[in-house]
Amino acid sequence: MVASKAATPETKQPPIPPIAIVVGLVLVAGLACVLYLNHAASKQPLGPPPLTGPAKAYVRSLKLSDVQMQAHESYLKQQVVEITGNIENKGDRVLEVVQINCVFTDPYGQVVLRERVAIVSKKMGKLAPGEIKNFRLAFDNVPADWNQAMPSMVIANIEFS
Repeated sequence: MVASKAATPETKQPPIPPIAIVVGLVLVAGLACVLYLNHAASKQPLGPPPLTGPAKAYVRSLKLSDVQMQAHESYLKQQVVEITGNIENKGDRVLEVVQINCVFTDPYGQVVLRERVAIVSKKMGKLAPGEIKNFRLAFDNVPADWNQAMPSMVIANIEFS
């Protein structure tokens, strides 16, 4: 007896459709972008450098006095908070730059605005030993939920001549 070979049709797997490949690549690229952006957003932004050792020691030689605050409306119907006062250099070094952090809070003590501003700069002129200079700071971006109190003012940077 002769065994007859029955012709069995060979089943061929259909190839992956090209649209499925494209969709898969787009999904992988999208996931990679989301992960990258999430990682980049979680990094702390680089802030200004902290006070140096000599600057920290010199902070005791600076005195802020006659600090007053006013709020008024600008021509554009925007609230402007203005802080004026004096800075005195009781030390023995000439200062080119003095910057302070003004920290505004809400009624619950949460920070609503932190802004670093110069009260002495190269443009305004140096602050010599024993000298007193006036300063004026204007803020037009204080949020409405601010507690209307004087902001905390902390010396953030000192540059010597």
